[in-house]
Amino acid sequence: MAASRTDTFLGARYRRIVKRRGHKKALVAVARSILVITWHLINDPETEYNELGPDHHQRLIDPARRTRDLVRQLTALGHHVTLAPAT
Repeated sequence: MAASRTDTFLGARYRRIVKRRGHKKALVAVARSILVITWHLINDPETEYNELGPDHHQRLIDPARRTRDLVRQLTALGHHVTLAPAT
């Protein structure tokens, strides 16, 4: 539970999962992630843990794909969307 309150990759993982799966399943998922990380660190002594940061998944999202998906969602809701580049 402590990892879910932090501003780390594991805390962000908890917050992403809890939205769609619930509190208990999110805790188990984070606990499993900690277990896998620990196993890799113990199994190979030369391995180092690199914190990915809470924004790791946001950095992976392609902006063009995200824009296309949001436009599609607004169109499905009945809105006419016109995009203009930001200044």
